[in-house]
Amino acid sequence: NDVFVDAEPVTVPAGIGIDITDPGVQHFPGPNYGGIEECSNPCISPLHTHDETGILHTEAAIDDLLTLGQFFTAWGVTLEDGCVGEYCEGDTEIAVYVDGGQYDGDPARIELEGRLQIAIVIGTPPADIPDTADFSQA
Repeated sequence: NDVFVDAEPVTVPAGIGIDITDPGVQHFPGPNYGGIEECSNPCISPLHTHDETGILHTEAAIDDLLTLGQFFTAWGVTLEDGCVGEYCEGDTEIAVYVDGGQYDGDPARIELEGRLQIAIVIGTPPADIPDTADFSQA
């Protein structure tokens, strides 16, 4: 998944939703975090990132609904209809795309399932809006 501000990509950090301070979490170059099964206490949330690719991992019970808003809450970034972080419509353009098509609803309500490519564009859009992602390393 991608975030752009004035056509420039914003890195989605590695380790969102993972307690990277737990000694059971392995640290790899990149940064990249893994080895979660080594934790003595739960150290990973059902919605997390291992690396900086922007790929969100969902590992929840079948009946649990995971949304983009929940991920942004874990990231510590505001995501509301009309606002992303400190950027709000009225001050700048904000557009959200799912699999390349513009999404007109509240982005916080996007359900994270089925390997979606989500692009959040703030200000000037990039030359190409991503419509697919490489999940081969996910």
